Amino acid sequence: MKKNTASEKMILTATKRLVFGKKLRKLRYEGVIPGNIYGPDFKSAAVTVNYKEFLKTYRVAKETAVIFLKLDKEEVPVLIKKMQKHPVNDFILHVDFRKIDLKQKVTTEVPVKTVGVSVAVTQKGGVLLIQMNKLQVEALPQDIPQTIEVDISTIKEIGHEIKVADLVKSEKYTVKDEPTKIVLSVIAHKEESITPETTAATPEVITEKTPVEGEVTPVEEGKPAAEKAPATAPAKPVEKKK
Repeated sequence: MKKNTASEKMILTATKRLVFGKKLRKLRYEGVIPGNIYGPDFKSAAVTVNYKEFLKTYRVAKETAVIFLKLDKEEVPVLIKKMQKHPVNDFILHVDFRKIDLKQKVTTEVPVKTVGVSVAVTQKGGVLLIQMNKLQVEALPQDIPQTIEVDISTIKEIGHEIKVADLVKSEKYTVKDEPTKIVLSVIAHKEESITPETTAATPEVITEKTPVEGEVTPVEEGKPAAEKAPATAPAKPVEKKK
């Protein structure tokens, strides 16, 4: 990544990709990430970018800052739209770049960041519940904020909340989510019940056990199964009188 300090332009070199499918494993092993560039009035292009250079760029740009992909002799303005990661080690497997027009407004997701301190949490034992981690924001590409700050110091009591309509307005961007949606709130802390169970357990009803296939039936202690005592003792023979 090259950063022009005068214009704050982030440039990431990309190379056209001619490899697809299972052959992408070799590319990843060589330290590059396969990706695609797409967008309105733009012919989709398969590309690769250097893994380490992409990470450096992403740490600064995230999904909200404009990146200029240097492809051949052209610099394509893009936003990072989607990343596919390995489910175990989080290794980046693929990235989608969304080509944009710097003169046209776009809608994208921007993370929510809390600032300030709520007395409802620090003094009254409330729990901060964030219900919207990201907000839909419309703006010119270079006016997209990195985060939307939400001041929680305005929450004084448990049960109070901040909705989209309560957010600070900006001249550079518009939040497109419904005004009635709750961004965050402070709720009461719920203690886990430690009261012992006092309800008497239902007595077990013992019925004749149905034999299970492969189950060994226990025998009387000290006797093999063949010598098990019969359930009913045989009747004693009656002597005949002579």
